Amino acid sequence: MSDFSLRMKELRKERSMKQRELANTFSVKLRTYQGYEYGESYPEVAKLIAIADFFDVSLDYLVGRSDVRERQ
Repeated sequence: MSDFSLRMKELRKERSMKQRELANTFSVKLRTYQGYEYGESYPEVAKLIAIADFFDVSLDYLVGRSDVRERQ
């Protein structure tokens, strides 16, 4: 699994949310969201920004380029 997929799953579980809830939040099909968590696909840039904003983390953290969660 990629850092991105692991972090997506970790962030979802921290909020005690189901995959379907986040799929609805990000306006994607459930299978698309599952692809993010399973490392099968990645969202486009605009969706990555929306995900980072929703979880209040930096893009670098979300995609695994940094271990610092806070946005700067």
